[in-house]
Amino acid sequence: MATFLNVLAALFFFSFIVSKGYCQCTTENLQIKQKQTGKQVQSKPEWKVAISTGCPCAQLEVKLACDGFQTVEAIDSSVLAKSNGEYLVNNGQPIFPNNDFSFTYAWDTSFQFNTLSSQVACS
Repeated sequence: MATFLNVLAALFFFSFIVSKGYCQCTTENLQIKQKQTGKQVQSKPEWKVAISTGCPCAQLEVKLACDGFQTVEAIDSSVLAKSNGEYLVNNGQPIFPNNDFSFTYAWDTSFQFNTLSSQVACS
């Protein structure tokens, strides 16, 4: 009977941890949203990209793919740096829960950003 209660208690504890989101996050938890800012840069619409993590852990070394990405608006390399067809976000620094990381670019149309990889940092 004691063994059964121990197993039941362990299952309850594990389900509590999973339901609260304390398990390790993945790149699928990163959300990328874009919208026009209403500004024009060199006659092209400006787009704001907001990246957030939908889990309780920070994600760092976030790398994105964006085929054909172009902009007429300068983007600081500490914000978005291209290397070998990948884009490193925020100089590899964490994107924290409940705190979007954003940048802007200007082009005729928006570009599709896809998450390639990240490292999860849970405390």
